[in-house]
Amino acid sequence: MYAIIAAAVIAALIVAGVTPTVQQLAVRLKAVDLPNERRVNTKPMPRLGGIAILIGFLIASVFAVTARQISSGIHDWTREVIGLLVAVTFAAAVGLIDDLKDLSPKLQTLALITIGLILYSSGVRIEGITNPFGGSVGQQYNPLLNWHALSMPVSVLLTVVWVFGVTKTVDAIDGVDGLAAGVCAISAATLALMATQLHTSDGPTVQKYDGPTLALIAAALVGACIGFLRYNFNPARIIMGTVGAWVLGTALAAISILGAFKLAALVSVLVPVLVLGVPIFDYAHVLTRRIIARAPLTRADKRHLHHRLLDRGWTQKQVVFFIYGIAFALCAVAFELFRARHILQ
Repeated sequence: MYAIIAAAVIAALIVAGVTPTVQQLAVRLKAVDLPNERRVNTKPMPRLGGIAILIGFLIASVFAVTARQISSGIHDWTREVIGLLVAVTFAAAVGLIDDLKDLSPKLQTLALITIGLILYSSGVRIEGITNPFGGSVGQQYNPLLNWHALSMPVSVLLTVVWVFGVTKTVDAIDGVDGLAAGVCAISAATLALMATQLHTSDGPTVQKYDGPTLALIAAALVGACIGFLRYNFNPARIIMGTVGAWVLGTALAAISILGAFKLAALVSVLVPVLVLGVPIFDYAHVLTRRIIARAPLTRADKRHLHHRLLDRGWTQKQVVFFIYGIAFALCAVAFELFRARHILQ
């Protein structure tokens, strides 16, 4: 537990220390969001804050994983861990280009697919599904019977779709000061707690990674978000931009694949969906509204929950704390389902 706290604290301190420099860099590069009818900021706002998030997350993760490997003698630098960090770095690079050059939706889609393929090729993949109506021999539950492996094409497709969906949803809720960073911190903290309690008996594929190592990486993500909130909470001095949203989205997607999706239980799909419920449900609602209105799916608008609450006269802080509460409630439900997974099996 001390190592997990240390990973979070290191990431938070690094991000808090680096963000002012990143803010100055964004101004020099003219990477600034100007006020318009779709944005909530009333003055020019430097973006690229995600660079600080990336730096803190990477340094804290590398330090924590390396320290654990040295102290325990366990080989923690697996291809899954390396692939996760490589995918996050690639996501940040593409997000940075988008913040500076405004990539087209097609190029963004291609980049997100590539991120999913990077993760899949490194072993971070959705490999099977649970049959909630079977898997028992007499009165004895058998996880090997309950777990059904997916074919490679289906596994690739589901992995890419999950990574694409989570990353886009995190990007979509980054519309109010402190919202995306806070919600992602809550989600990552929940995944970290789950990872500390995973054991090889939880499912046929859980043994492919080390739960404590995953918890350290999730904790580093929590710390990075908290460190950034010092400058991003209302009134914000910098926003994370696409680079930050893609870093957080990619990391959360990968951590959830390596954690909750590996459970051979009825909750193996429900848990990660609930953990990331706020951005997922909000984005699903927005896409449904766009389809009904026959509006372009990729066109930004003000249909998101935070926009609608602001239109009703709520302040940004009220909106943020309200959505934080929803995120916390969904994560609490997910964690209780996770703890009760053997009862539900």
